[in-house]
This record gives sequence, structure tokens and C-alpha cells, in this order.
Amino acid sequence: MKAFIFDLNGTMINDMEYHLDGWHNMLNKLGANMTREAVRGHMYGKNEELLMRIFGKDRFTLPQMLEIAHEKEVLYQEAFRPHLELIAGLPAFLRQATDTGIPMAIGSAANRFNINFVLDNLQLHDYFNAVVSAEDVATSKPNPEVFLKCAAAIHAAPADCIVFEDAPKGVEAALNAGMQAVVLTTMHTRDEFAAYPNILAFVEDYTDPVLQQLFA
Repeated sequence: MKAFIFDLNGTMINDMEYHLDGWHNMLNKLGANMTREAVRGHMYGKNEELLMRIFGKDRFTLPQMLEIAHEKEVLYQEAFRPHLELIAGLPAFLRQATDTGIPMAIGSAANRFNINFVLDNLQLHDYFNAVVSAEDVATSKPNPEVFLKCAAAIHAAPADCIVFEDAPKGVEAALNAGMQAVVLTTMHTRDEFAAYPNILAFVEDYTDPVLQQLFA
């Protein structure tokens, strides 16, 4: 039995440029003095991990990092809310998967605050049998923990899971979990995934007919 596991940002909604703007502004407000493209290279993992990568482990306490991250997420949601919609073709894809009886989960480095922002506003809760967020894992992607927890929650063998991702670290996490992946090219180019042998397809959105092979 197949199962589908979705990353959220850049995979279900095309919002990564808004996250990038939010982090670029916040980090430079904190004195990082980084270009927008330099910040792009840090756009993976938990928010507090991003802050520690840039400022070191001792610059902020955990409560301070959580406060910084929350401020950034509030600004991101305000900016992105007028544009909040699923990537083209995904509504029909989710309905087809549900009608076919394929269990689905979300496995994201986003926190529950941002995941629920999407699921609540787009009324998507009923499609997913499980949601694993940043708060639910000890180690972020490329560690496979998030995807393995998704598989366990929907009672699927890792080898039967297909992960939908937009980031190299996410595809690496799928590989480490023993799962194949479909890549959404919303944030990264194909050549950035050259190291990963577990990719079934590259697609711009969910209207690509190659995805129908997943239901065969």
C-alpha cells in the first residue's frame, strides 16, 4: 500500500520567498548583515537551528530564539495571507489520493503555528491522517525522524512512502528514511538534487501528468 508524505512550505504552498523575506529582514535587524541569497542557504530545519547556525549557540537563550521566531512568523503570515493558496493541481491531487484510499501525512520543519495557519485557512485537516511538526522531533531534516514518525503514524512501511519535497535536505531525509521522493521545483533547481538517487520525478506543480503514475 502506498502512502504520501508532504513537506509543507514550498511543497504544498509556494511561500518560501515570503519566509526568505521574513528571515532576511529579521536577521539583519539582529545584526547578521547578510544578503538575501546568503540567507537562502540557511532556509532549512527548525527556526532555532537557523538562528544557532548564523549566530552561534550562545548568542540567544531558547526563550529568546522562540520569541524571535514567533515575531518572524507573525510577520510572514501577515504578508503571505492574501496569497495563501495551494500549489496548482494540489486540491485535485489530494482528492484523488483520498478517493483512492491512500493515507497521507504532513512532515514539516514548520511549527504547529504555521502548519495550522495553512490547514485551518484552507480547510485541509480532513485530508491528513497525521501531522508531524518541528515540535514533534528532536532532530531536523536531513535526519529521517520526521518522515519515519509520519510513516509510523499512518501505519505505512517506509519503503511504501512517497515524500513530496522542495528542498535538498528534505530529499536527503527521505533517502535516509528509505523513501522515494517527488521534487517540487519551487525553491531549488534540479541540479541541486544531483546527489540523491531516490527521486521519482521533478514537477513544477501537481498538474504534471507524470504524477498519475503514482496511482497506478
